[in-house]
Amino acid sequence: MAELQIQGKDGKAVGTHTLSKVIAEAKRSQATAHRAVVAEEANRRQGTQSTLTRAEVRGGGRKPYKQKKTGNARQGTVSAPHYRHGGIVFAPKPRDYEKKVNKKERRAAMLGALAAHVEAGNVSVVDSIVFAEPKTKDAVALLTALGLNDQRRVLVVLPQYDQVTHKCFRNLANVTVRTAPSSSAGGAEAAKTAVFSTRDLLVAHKVVIAKDALTKIEEVWAK
Repeated sequence: MAELQIQGKDGKAVGTHTLSKVIAEAKRSQATAHRAVVAEEANRRQGTQSTLTRAEVRGGGRKPYKQKKTGNARQGTVSAPHYRHGGIVFAPKPRDYEKKVNKKERRAAMLGALAAHVEAGNVSVVDSIVFAEPKTKDAVALLTALGLNDQRRVLVVLPQYDQVTHKCFRNLANVTVRTAPSSSAGGAEAAKTAVFSTRDLLVAHKVVIAKDALTKIEEVWAK
């Protein structure tokens, strides 16, 4: 089992955490991760795009000019696609882009990506990521103490949604804030919560996890 060092906000070690065997020994599969990310991206699409075909464009019920003796090509209607304000060829219509990935496969992709970060030494476990006031300088101070202030993409995982903490990080373009999975989340609180995804893990260069968030991950995924 992997031992992860727990750090305080000042970057000093305050303890250790024994990582669950399920996470530490998770198998990594590029194909599984690819399917999970494709499904996540597809399921984010609203699918509400809608344009008009030539049959739906208003007007165009008569010929724009007579058939012969004009010197122009024959035309039947101004709603044809080659006319300005005409219909669209193969017009996109509302559709459902949802792709389904079974629960075990999605979980395997998540655990594999997290295990890869742990093995590479990219995971920093912090005793607590809570701030009293929404100040960006506090978030910068935390990243500096952890030696991550110069990283291009940092994923911060919280145990639950916290408005003040989100405000501290939101002005940092290189930081993405997500929450740990929870089987009890629901209602209005669930709407605010963005649980981190396989893609979030794969694109991150470093991962900062609150100690309580790591405990939640193990409770939900490492069974």
